[in-house]
Amino acid sequence: MAPHIEKLRKRLEEVKEKLSDPSIYTRQDECRKISREHQKLEDFFKNFTKWTSSLSQLEENKKMLGAEKDEELKTLISADIQTLENEIPLLEKKIRLSLIPQDPNDSKNIIVEIRPAAGGEEASLFTSELFRMYQRYAEAKGWRTELLDLTTSGLGGMKEVVFSLAGDNVYSRIKYEAGVHRVQRVPATEASGRIHTSTVTVSVLPEIEEIEFELRPQDLRFDVFRSSGNGGQSVNTTDSAVRATHIPTGVSVASQQEKSQHKNKAIAIRILRAKLYEVQKAEEDAKNAEAKRSQTGTGDRSEKIRTYNFHQNRVTDHRFGITIHDIPGILDGDLDNLLDQIILADCDRKLKAL
Repeated sequence: MAPHIEKLRKRLEEVKEKLSDPSIYTRQDECRKISREHQKLEDFFKNFTKWTSSLSQLEENKKMLGAEKDEELKTLISADIQTLENEIPLLEKKIRLSLIPQDPNDSKNIIVEIRPAAGGEEASLFTSELFRMYQRYAEAKGWRTELLDLTTSGLGGMKEVVFSLAGDNVYSRIKYEAGVHRVQRVPATEASGRIHTSTVTVSVLPEIEEIEFELRPQDLRFDVFRSSGNGGQSVNTTDSAVRATHIPTGVSVASQQEKSQHKNKAIAIRILRAKLYEVQKAEEDAKNAEAKRSQTGTGDRSEKIRTYNFHQNRVTDHRFGITIHDIPGILDGDLDNLLDQIILADCDRKLKAL
C-alpha cells in the first residue's frame, strides 16, 4: 500500500498548487474537476491519518493493559481496545476502496440498447419488460429517460429499443447491466406449460460529449430511408429515418424514432459517437493486455450475466453469485438492493487485487 500512499501524497500537493493559481477559476470545468479531486484526496488522508493513529493507540493500549493492576482501569482500557479493533478494519476498507482507480465514465449519462437474442417472440417480450424495468428504476432515482429508437414486434414485444438515461452517476450503476440476460419461464403462448429459455442482450454505453470525441464530417456518411416504425401517420410516407456510418471503421447506426429527419440525424450521431468511443476504449484495453469481451456477446444461451427464473421467483447474478427472490419487485424497477450487492462484490474483488 505504501507506494500508492506516496503517489497520492504527491498528487495532493500538485492539486493544491493548481488550486492556488487564480487563473484556474476562469476555467470552470477544469476547476470543478480539480476541486472534486482535491476533496477526495483530503478525505482519503483524513481516514489514513485516523487509521495510523488508531493502530498506534491500539498498540499503546495493549501495553497499558498488560502493565495495569487496577481492575477498573483495565476494564476501561479493554473497552477502548474493543472499540479500536472494530474501527480499524472499517477504516482500512475505506482507505483501500479509495485506492481503487475510479472509472472516469462513472459520472456520465448513458445510452442503453436492448435486443432479443435467442428465443423468438418470448425474447422480444422480455426485451420490453427489461426496458420498463429500467424506466421504473430511472423514475425512482430521479433520472431522465429519453427514447432514441424503437422497433416493435407483432405481439407487444420489442425487436430493439435504444434509450438514454441522464442523472447523477448513472453509468456507475447501470454499467453492471451490460451483458446477456436469460429468462426462464412458461410463455403466455405456451399451451403445454413447458418452461422456455430465452436471452436478451443489454449494451450500456457512456454518452460522450462532442469535445471529448470529435467526429470529423469527412468521415461520416448519411443515408435516408423510409421508416418502418410506429412513429405516426406520416412516418411511413417520408424519408425521415437516417443511417449514420463512420467510414473509417464501418460502424453504422440508424434512427427512425422521430418524424423529423433532422432529429433522427442528431440521435444517430449521439449513438454513433458513444459506439466509436467504446471501440476506441476496447482497443486501448487490448493494448494494455486487458482486452474485454464484447458487452453483448453472441446472445447464445450459454453466455449470461444474469438469470430470471420465474418458476423459482429467483434472480441470480452469475458474475458474483448473488441471488434475490423477488422477480416482480426487480422487474418493477426495484434494483437498488441487487446493484448495491453487485457493486460491493466488485469492490471486494478489486481490493483483493491491490
